[in-house]
Amino acid sequence: MKKLLLATAAAGLFGLAVTPAQAEYQTAHRGGTMRLVAHAAAGTLDPQINYTLQYWQLYQGIYDGLLAFKKAPGAEGFTKVPDLAEAMPEVSNGGKTYTFKLRKGIKFSNGQEVTVKDVVASFQRIFKVSSPTAGGFYAVIVGADKCLKEPATCTLDGGVVGDEAAGTVTFNLTQPDAEFFDKLALPHASILPADAPTTDAGSTPIPGTGAYYVSAYDPNKGMTMSRNPNFKVWSEDAQPDGYPDTIQFDFGLTDEAEVTAVQNGEADWMFDQPPTDRLGEIGTKYQDQVHLNTLTAWWYAPMNVNLPPFNNEKARQAVNYALDRNALVNLFGGPVLASPVCQVLPPGFPGHVDYCPYSKDPGTKWSAPDLDKAKQLVEESGTKGQKVTIIAEDTAVSKAIGTYMQSVLSDIGYDADVKPISPNIQFTYIQNTNNKVQISITQWYQDYPAASDFLNILFGCASFTPGSDSSINIAGFCDKDIQAKMDKALALGVTDQDAANKLWAEVDKDVTDKAPMAALFTPKHVDFVSKRVGNFQFNSQFYWMVSQSWVQ
Repeated sequence: MKKLLLATAAAGLFGLAVTPAQAEYQTAHRGGTMRLVAHAAAGTLDPQINYTLQYWQLYQGIYDGLLAFKKAPGAEGFTKVPDLAEAMPEVSNGGKTYTFKLRKGIKFSNGQEVTVKDVVASFQRIFKVSSPTAGGFYAVIVGADKCLKEPATCTLDGGVVGDEAAGTVTFNLTQPDAEFFDKLALPHASILPADAPTTDAGSTPIPGTGAYYVSAYDPNKGMTMSRNPNFKVWSEDAQPDGYPDTIQFDFGLTDEAEVTAVQNGEADWMFDQPPTDRLGEIGTKYQDQVHLNTLTAWWYAPMNVNLPPFNNEKARQAVNYALDRNALVNLFGGPVLASPVCQVLPPGFPGHVDYCPYSKDPGTKWSAPDLDKAKQLVEESGTKGQKVTIIAEDTAVSKAIGTYMQSVLSDIGYDADVKPISPNIQFTYIQNTNNKVQISITQWYQDYPAASDFLNILFGCASFTPGSDSSINIAGFCDKDIQAKMDKALALGVTDQDAANKLWAEVDKDVTDKAPMAALFTPKHVDFVSKRVGNFQFNSQFYWMVSQSWVQ
């Protein structure tokens, strides 16, 4: 398995022990306020519901699960380590039973001690709040089938069993799951107080166990993260202490204003990618403040397979043939920052085999659009002249891509327009079938390094929940034959991951052929920081480790 996310800026940090002199130096850098800026908030604060990189990145210092991805730079960040559990679990029953021993003495930010009862309640809550991955990630737990049908009364009876006297929690699965540890290390499996609300907490912070807690939040203005007064380090790998005393995240800036704020030292980091017209300036005048990393991610345009015109396969394929992916790459910032793609799995990802049928010269790589083929398919589909609205994010790059796609759809015969909406609501809006979204522009960054995390999560039947803001299968795509092949690959991964990845490559081809989306490009990530930010480290799993940088 190739791992691409090696951080160039932090390469020298691998394997170095901390000497007393270094420890003293690090202590000297503790304190101050880290100032972050973004165009908008990222929706609900609820860690078991929110499904955005913007907040998952911050949750690393706020919440903990039984396991965690290691807080380390580069590909080492894909390693799973014990977090609230004392050690990796005992495995029995042919890989279907896992028993975790809970650490003692850990407290939530509200002062309550973490107990076995909190762990059991947290996994029940995943289903009660209809977490977007309840069906995709956690359906393998015994009792999950009942919880998915009747979330409000979920008990996971026999599936998650707590023994308060022994301080253990046992998970019983319906079948072995090669990716179960990955899923336990994600924010949706955060351990929360047993009395946490069993509905979306929205803008009200839920106490966590990390080094920080959310002390103030207004989705229209900003978020403040303060030091958790009850936090003590139990594992540097899982949850290290942070350097800043306060992390302040302000919302409401334009992309241009974010760049200027960092340049002027008024902000220390911008979440959104810099607009293309500022990249040259940043890369020359501020070269030492820029960190560039390749991502296992993609930008894509999901098409609703249950609404006209994209309930017609030929119409969806037409969009794929018509797109000039080089133009899309240039809108994102050029070939230094992105590469054109036609398929689901990113290059270098498990299961990826180069495949591009939607090109002037179909084969392994994209070369040029084929407008004649696209127009022919629109004619054959009988959908010519239909109205299509593209839902984009109200950011410079997404709006530009939306405007470009509007022109392409118009060229091939549709009555197209584009509707940009705030990033704070766009992601949930395009998921909810009640909004009747035909086509949209969005991005996907890996939850963890497995082919299923793109294919089964984004295009699996269990990820489609009509009428829900948490229906990550935005296209509403459910193909029984393809799903059967995905289920087979998931099962095969328990005993033979290489063979499973070969099957995932077939699934990737099958999904691409059915075209429930138009793949656009794979991005690189630009982190632009202020001069006063030190110890920048890029983690393969959750990107810049915010709390591990200092501002003093």
